[in-house]
Order: sequence, then C-alpha cells, then structure tokens
Amino acid sequence: MIVSTAQTCFHCGDAVSGTAYETDGHVFCCLGCQSVYRLLSSNQMQQYYRYDNHPGRKRMGVAERYEYLDEPAIAGQLIDFKDDALTVFTCYIPAIHCSACIWLLEHLYKLHPAVVSSRCDFMKKQAVITFRHGGLSLRALVELLAEVGYEPSITLQDVIKAGRRFSQRGLVAKIAVAGFCFGNSMMLSFPEYFGMAAFEAHYSAFFRWMNLGFALPVLLYSGRGYFRSAWQSLRQQRLNLDVPLALGILVLFMRTAWEVASATGPGFADTLCGLVFFLLVGRWVQQRTYHHLSFERDYRSYFPVAVMRLGADGAHPVPIADIGIGDRLLIRSNEIVPADAILLNGDATIDFSFVTGESEPVKKAAGEIIYAGGRQLEGAVEVEVVKAVSQSHLTRLWNNEASKPYERRFRTFSNTVSRYFTVVLLSIAFLAMGYWLVYGDAAKAWGAFTAVLIIACPCALALSSPFTLSTALSVFDKNRFYIKNTAAIEQLAAVDCLVFDKTGTISSPAASQMRFNGELDAGEPAMVAAVCRNSTHPLSRAIVRWVDSRELPHVSRFREVSGKGVEALVDGRQVCVGSAVFIGAAASAGGDRGSTAYVSIDGAVKGCFSVEQPWREGLAATLHALAGRYQLHLVSGDNDRDQAILRSIFPEWASLQFGKLPVEKLEYVHALQQQGHAVCMIGDGLNDAGALKQADLGIAVSDDINSFSPGCDAILDGQSFTKVPRFLRFAKDTVRVIHMSFGISLAYNLVGLGFAVTGMMSPLFAAVLMPMSTVTIIGFTTLATRVYAAKNQLTTTQS
Repeated sequence: MIVSTAQTCFHCGDAVSGTAYETDGHVFCCLGCQSVYRLLSSNQMQQYYRYDNHPGRKRMGVAERYEYLDEPAIAGQLIDFKDDALTVFTCYIPAIHCSACIWLLEHLYKLHPAVVSSRCDFMKKQAVITFRHGGLSLRALVELLAEVGYEPSITLQDVIKAGRRFSQRGLVAKIAVAGFCFGNSMMLSFPEYFGMAAFEAHYSAFFRWMNLGFALPVLLYSGRGYFRSAWQSLRQQRLNLDVPLALGILVLFMRTAWEVASATGPGFADTLCGLVFFLLVGRWVQQRTYHHLSFERDYRSYFPVAVMRLGADGAHPVPIADIGIGDRLLIRSNEIVPADAILLNGDATIDFSFVTGESEPVKKAAGEIIYAGGRQLEGAVEVEVVKAVSQSHLTRLWNNEASKPYERRFRTFSNTVSRYFTVVLLSIAFLAMGYWLVYGDAAKAWGAFTAVLIIACPCALALSSPFTLSTALSVFDKNRFYIKNTAAIEQLAAVDCLVFDKTGTISSPAASQMRFNGELDAGEPAMVAAVCRNSTHPLSRAIVRWVDSRELPHVSRFREVSGKGVEALVDGRQVCVGSAVFIGAAASAGGDRGSTAYVSIDGAVKGCFSVEQPWREGLAATLHALAGRYQLHLVSGDNDRDQAILRSIFPEWASLQFGKLPVEKLEYVHALQQQGHAVCMIGDGLNDAGALKQADLGIAVSDDINSFSPGCDAILDGQSFTKVPRFLRFAKDTVRVIHMSFGISLAYNLVGLGFAVTGMMSPLFAAVLMPMSTVTIIGFTTLATRVYAAKNQLTTTQS
C-alpha cells in the first residue's frame, strides 16, 4: 500500500517525504526498508524493533553484485575454514551500530536454515558466521546480509585487519580545523579582553561576526561526532557520556549567535573553539595510548606458540611468525595446526571445535587441506603450509573460547558510575543555572551551566579500569605470563586457593633424568620413540630425547588415552607405553621413584622407563611465599612415592593427593569451589585440561613453546614459575591502582564542580582542564602500574 504522508520510517528512522510505503500499519521511506521489514516479519523476527527505535540502516541503492564470490579461488581467500559440511566466514560490517544490529546478526539462522551460528563483536564491527555451504553459498550469504541492511566490507586482503586498521586522520583533521579556528578567534577576541581603542571599536561588530564564522566549522565539522553520539544515545532513550558535552557546545554556540546577532556582546566563540579543540586533543591522546597497548598485545607474540618445522637435520621448534608458505611441519597429538596446510603423511583426525564449535572429529586424507585452528587428535602428521600464518586468527580462537563467569566488579562499578553520571551532571548544571537566574545574574548562570557540563570528566572514570589492566597485561607478557584478557587479571586477584599438578608443573621436564629398567631388542627403542613422538606429554617427549634417533619408523593406528598412555602399530607390531594398568603389567615390574612409563611390545612387557624430574628451582621458597596468603593443594596422577619429600616442601596443612585421573582432578577442583573458594588450577595443560577449565582461573605451565591451550586462561612459561607469588601480588596491586584512579577522578570532579557551580570558572578554563584530567588518569594508571611492577620485581624481561 502506498500513501502520501510525512512521517518517520519505521525501519531506519529517516524522515519520509512524499511517497511512503505502508505494511502492517507501519510507514517506510523506501522499498528497501519495507522489504527488510517484510523479510523479518515473515520469519517472526519482529523483536528486532524492540531493542531500539528505528534500528535499521537505509539501503543506499542496489547492493554491489557478488558474482566474483562464486569463484572458488577468490572465496578460498576470504573464508577461515571449510570442511565437507561447514564453512566459517569472518566479515567486517560497518553498519553495526546498536544492540538491535547484534541481535539481528546473531539470529541469521532464522532468516536462512543453512546458517548454523553467528557471533558479533560490537567494538570491532565484525561477525563470524558458520553456515552449511550445501544449502547456502558464500555469495548468497553476503547477499542475504546486504538484503537486511548489513552489507559487509569485502576485500581480497585480510578483512579483519583492514577493518581494524588504526587511523587517526579524520580526528587529526578535526583537531586541525578546531585549532585553526581557536587561534584566529582568540586573536580577534584580544581587543575584547584588553579593552578596545577607537580603531578596534570601529571594527568590533566585524570581529564578532568573524568569530561566529570561525565557530561554524567547529560546530558542524569538528564537533559533529559528539552530536551524533548524543543523538544516537537519546534515540535509544539513554544518556551516554557525550550528551552533556554536546549540550555544552550547543549552548555556547547559541549564546554566541544570539549575542552577536543582537549586538549585546561578543559571545563565546573563542571558548567554543577552544573547548572542542582540547576535547579532541584529549580523545587523540586516549586513542593513541590505548592503541599502543592494544598493538603491543595483538602483534607481539604474546603467547608461546611455536611448531615443529621439518628440515634436513630433523624437526626443530620455531615460532609461528617464522613459518612460511611451503614449510613442512610436524603436528603431534593434541597440537593446534597454526596455518592452512595440505596433509602429506599420517592419519589426520582433526578436532575443529575451536573453529566451528562442532566437537565431532573430522578424518583427513593425504592431499586434503587442514585449516588453521584444528587440533590433531591421533598421532603425528606431516603437513605443508599453503597459506600465510595468521597469529591473529589463533588469538581470536583463544579469546572466543566460552568465557567463564569472571568477577567483573570493577568494570561493573565503572559502568554503574557512567550510567548515573550524566543524569547527575545535567541535574547539577540546571540547578546551578536556575540558582543564578533567580539571583538575577544571567552571565553567571550561563557560565556556571556550561562550566559544569564541561568540567566534569566522565572520560577519566571510564578510562581507569581498561588502561590499568591493559598496562598490567603488558607487564605480565614481558615476564612470560600470558593472560587471556583483562577480566582474568581481576579474577587472578580474587583467588584464594591454589591447586598444583606435579609432573611438568612443580617438577622440571627440561632437567629430567631418564633410565630404563628392562630389556629392549635392537630396533625396539626407535619403535618406542616413534610412538612417543606422536604425543606432547612431558614423559613422551623425555623418552624421545632419551632414544635420540633421527630416523624413526612409520606409525599407524595411534591412540592416546588421557592420563593412561599411548599405543600404536609400528612395522606391524603393537607398541604400548603408559601406566602399568594400561599395558597390563604389575606395578612392581621395575618401577622406581619418580614418574614411570611401562612398555609392552606385542603384549610382552619389556620394562619401565623411570623419569626423575627434579623439582623446579626455588620451589620451596615459592610455596613458602604463597603459604601465608593462599590455601595450597597438590593433585597428581602419579604414585605417592614422593609424598614424604613433598610433605617437607609443602606446608604441613596442605592437602596432597596422588593417583588421580583427569576427571578426578576436575571433581576435586569443583569440590573446593562448592566450599566457597576461588580456585586457581596450575597444571601442564594436558591431563589437567578439564581441571583448568573448571577452575575459576586455569594456568597452563609450559616448558615447551609448542603448547597452545585454548581451554586455559593463562599460559605460564616454566622459567617464570618462581614469579608466581609476585604475579599474584601484582594482580592485587593492579586492582588497588584501579581504586586509586577512581578516587582521583571523583576528587577532580567534585573540586571542579565546586568552582563551576559558583560561577568562578570560565568555560574555556574548564575546557582546558578536561583533557588534562584525561591525561592525568592515563599517566597515573600507567606510572602507578609500572611502579608496582618494579616493586614486585617484574620490570626486567627474562631472556
């Protein structure tokens, strides 16, 4: 139905001029908005309009045609993952602007049954969409997004990096315009400040109109971001932190225009230009500082991921940043494939759950592609890299893992303060203006009103937590303690109970001593090493080093049972390595003090590897430093032969548990949580994976840089184990810095408002102080965090 009216489009909120289109009693400005509404309505998705008034974006003309996405070579460069059924596609969508956008994009499965899931990141304006390519092509998916008003920005480069490229050109241009106008308006205002001679008085009206002219580009160009943000906030029936700033700028301009037009005064053009100039400078400093912290974490190798590269002299671990196209890699059991690669040798059974969320393993044959992020489950395989390594992709897999219910007390406090800040600020501003108007001092009323709106610094309140925690992340990274996100730091500060694993955690795999009790015939040591090479368990790696053979036989039908052992066929013979129960041996068959691994070949027990791993250097001092503040527990899968020694190292009240299976470790952690403890589990990331994920905070200790454990919250380099007490103290100090920065922000606002409401502070002076307070908070949080890092001896980088 077509009607002639002048209303607001129900979908996008734009004014309807002339011809309008009506459906279900709603008016739309164009056929595009009407078609999107009909599409959503036909799929029972009218909830989209409940999250925001007019949340949609108007479709500007016909969407770009996407025939080129039907080309497999082009589509292959854009997708993250593809198997027999599913494809994962990440795209940058500039139109994302509110909660309704997120809701619609995360409910795409209602618009098309082939869409399995979609996740959105509001800050990055990106969506990760998993779909069944048998029922929906990449081109059709992109056209579907464009049809509902969320056309993705597609390039043949890295879409996410292009979407996130840091650029301040627009902001710098606005600062330049505001600075130019500010300088000139100040120069033209000097006669007003210092008294005008006859000559200047003759041109006073001209100077005032010139100042008003300088204020216009500042209002319409440099300050438009504040008005846009405030308008969107008001449309959502909320008051964000830009509302008082936009109101202050608008009041200054209206008052200046009225005084100049009525020839009753010079106005406040110089103040207006100065206000916007200093606000933008403060924003520039804020963005620059935050980007520096983000850049340092995003593009530095901030977790110890490497892979075994095969060369003429064997396999050697290298950082993934050094991996190039054409390199041959050895991917062992439970290791992550760091880049898209072709399978060359071995039986690949890949778990893509970190990529797709689907836990069903996928079999791969020689010549098939294996996408980055997949975890090899059964045995070692050789692959050849066909696509450049993207560490940012692995980073996203780590960060997108199902999050735990972290305690976000400080972040919640910041959001709570910000929520009520604007309301309180506007109330104070209007009360101050009303007070001075009652007393007949209009000049002070306007001055107090604008000064109150400007002097209060919500930015400082909002910056306290993120800047402090981001700086702390940088300190942890440089000390080889790689924490997943800032929320984990807050949780680290809240833990009161530490649970340690034994092998590979409080013992040092790098310094292990190996001996074999039994007899192995010629060629059998290489067979055992060939089986163990497929596993990343510390005992398996120690056995491979002990055998020290460069040429190992081929392994097939490899199987690893967590917490028990490994087995495989080697040259037609069944080789088993693991616990006595796993291979069917008597526990006394050569067992000795330390971790043991029994060997059987074709059902015959050959003997037992005894691995004595010395305790980590400084273990006793580390545990002693922790004993005064935390409950300590040891939960090990090994036997209790070391109980007496460990009892002398741990505090006498510590609980020591031995012979625990992985599931029993998880249950032990859960039992402690049921008692009200905030538990930190510290393990090797292999047999402890379930316990690490169950704990409030899971730390995987790694002496091998090939470790990558998406299920944990942090990775601790084994060389930094003795720093654990300092890390815990520093986490608490970081929270203390947040509290202090909040206190400084509140004190600044209270003092500033005290001067502003009395009319003793000019709006220009308030405009100068506002960015200064932002710089103060950034400087204080950075400096205070560094001071606490130095206090805890965390300022030097360990080599």
